[in-house]
Amino acid sequence: MVEIENKYKIYEKKFGYVNWLGFYTLISKEIFRYLKVAGQTLGAPAVNIILFFTVLNIAIGDGGRSDALGTNFMNFLLPGLIAQQAMTQAFAHSSSSLIIQKIQGNIWDTLTAPLSAFETVTAIILASVSRGFLIGLISLLIFSFIIDIRIESFLHVFVVLFFSTFIMGALGVMAGQHANKFDELATIQNFLVLPASFLSGSFFSIQRLPEILQKVMLINPFFYMVDTFRFGFISNSDGSTKVGLIYLFLLTMIIWYLCWKLFKSGYRIKA
Repeated sequence: MVEIENKYKIYEKKFGYVNWLGFYTLISKEIFRYLKVAGQTLGAPAVNIILFFTVLNIAIGDGGRSDALGTNFMNFLLPGLIAQQAMTQAFAHSSSSLIIQKIQGNIWDTLTAPLSAFETVTAIILASVSRGFLIGLISLLIFSFIIDIRIESFLHVFVVLFFSTFIMGALGVMAGQHANKFDELATIQNFLVLPASFLSGSFFSIQRLPEILQKVMLINPFFYMVDTFRFGFISNSDGSTKVGLIYLFLLTMIIWYLCWKLFKSGYRIKA
């Protein structure tokens, strides 16, 4: 009897405290999912950046304007566009990952995998981060042939982009878990994500706004994502860079925790 019990121990975890193989496999699966349609997931956002950049350049003039934080407006604009697209695409990846599984009915493959809730959401979020970084790299590569791009601090750019895409990836997981239809997800994107990202200071310096609106902008997390990211390029910012980094770090920890707890609860993904 003892031999049988030892042989057939149910739920015995044989891969250590963290299932690294399963964790890596899920990340790889998520990355491969967006690479299969790279033209849509990576190419389209890069084209959007080029279009916004071109249209605004034509509308403003020949680039002679230099009153955006003391630098050329085009050098001011590009980091904001890259940050905005990286953030929105990180959100799009994680949210679509869950809602597609829910609609197709294969969410159980994810739920019954030998992965904890923490491992599952972290893997999906990191895959979203990788998509945001790839969009940033592709955009920088394209624009390196168009304008003179100077990055003052690669470490600063990396850290801020990681925090920003991680936050958006976690929010995407929560949105995908909440939504049961693409229409519900589109509502979240159109009425929350897009307005907040466009009001982040991607296209303008908040110094041009009335004082009361500047104070409102300082509580918008999207503002710190863009402003602190831009600092890594031009060494200047609208807000405090130290405050921005602390704000993003704390927000990353909070959103990550809430995302894990929501997924662990099984909200709208378990019968």
